[in-house]
Amino acid sequence: MKNTHVILLLILLLALCVSPVQAQSPQPVVHAVMFWMDGCSHCEEVIQNVLPPLQERYGAQFDLFMIEVKGTQDVDMLYRVAASYKIPKDKTGVPFLILGEQVLVGSDQVRDQLPALIDDYLIRGGLDFPTNPILADFLPTTSLASPTALGLSAAPQAVAAAETESALRDNGFTLAIVALIGMVAAILYALFTLLTGKLYIHAAWMDTVIPWVSLIGLAVAGYLTYVETQSVQAICGPVGDCNAVQSSSYARIWGILPVGLLGAFGYIAILAAWWSTRLRLNWTWVSIYAPVALFGMALFGTIFSIYLTYLELYVIKAVCIWCISSAVIITLLLLLSLDSTLRALTPEEELES
Repeated sequence: MKNTHVILLLILLLALCVSPVQAQSPQPVVHAVMFWMDGCSHCEEVIQNVLPPLQERYGAQFDLFMIEVKGTQDVDMLYRVAASYKIPKDKTGVPFLILGEQVLVGSDQVRDQLPALIDDYLIRGGLDFPTNPILADFLPTTSLASPTALGLSAAPQAVAAAETESALRDNGFTLAIVALIGMVAAILYALFTLLTGKLYIHAAWMDTVIPWVSLIGLAVAGYLTYVETQSVQAICGPVGDCNAVQSSSYARIWGILPVGLLGAFGYIAILAAWWSTRLRLNWTWVSIYAPVALFGMALFGTIFSIYLTYLELYVIKAVCIWCISSAVIITLLLLLSLDSTLRALTPEEELES
């Protein structure tokens, strides 16, 4: 009997020790969503400096699901999500973090407000992922009782993936830098030629290939216009990241006019100027002003391409192979138009070649 009592006592003690563990409520978890973009300095600030301390502090109690904005479709989804929270386009940017019905935009808001919000929701018993229907197909199904495997620890993985993809596209940056140097050199040569009246590069075929080069440029600009206006993914190939460039705010002038469409208008105007010189009209203004206008448009296009290439390299930090192609084409047109421009501005007997 004593042995039975001892066994029963041990079972009772074991039950008393185990029951609290089994009855203990799981730790509350706060789930959140953050949109981010590769090459965004504010996103890098959050991923590298804000999230790691939060991971150490909260562990599995803070579960952040990250959505990378890669192309125009992702940008459109971000705008729709922002609109559902009554945030206009001009106030929308990345990082864009959603915590329940609270939205934090920009690295400053995330850094300053996120820790306090996590503490507040943990005291309330946790927070599930946003119930926004636009995000329903992207978010994992979770409950407040258990964190998903895609928690805050997913942030370093996302950074590593972004770094790998960036390394594969670094060759685009080299190509863009070469194109940038070439455009600057072409403008300096063109200005030197006009100031001195000396044309060091000349061939009879140069003027005749202008319409063909312009048509190629028009095709490139037309494709970029299609990508920018129809919200489709661009075909980039292994060089650069066209979709990151096309989804940036710099893809439209004043947020309205697509850069590709402006380029298309420019190539059409260049074709019209070249064609007017072939009509053999006995109009002085055609023989003088049409070549000069063609040169002026090519010069403006080259300068504008320098500006866009600079943005790709140092602001957007992504390169578009189609944009580089257009930059090279407009620079070629600048050089090809020098002969006719010089002849229009200088008497024949004074020309040196």
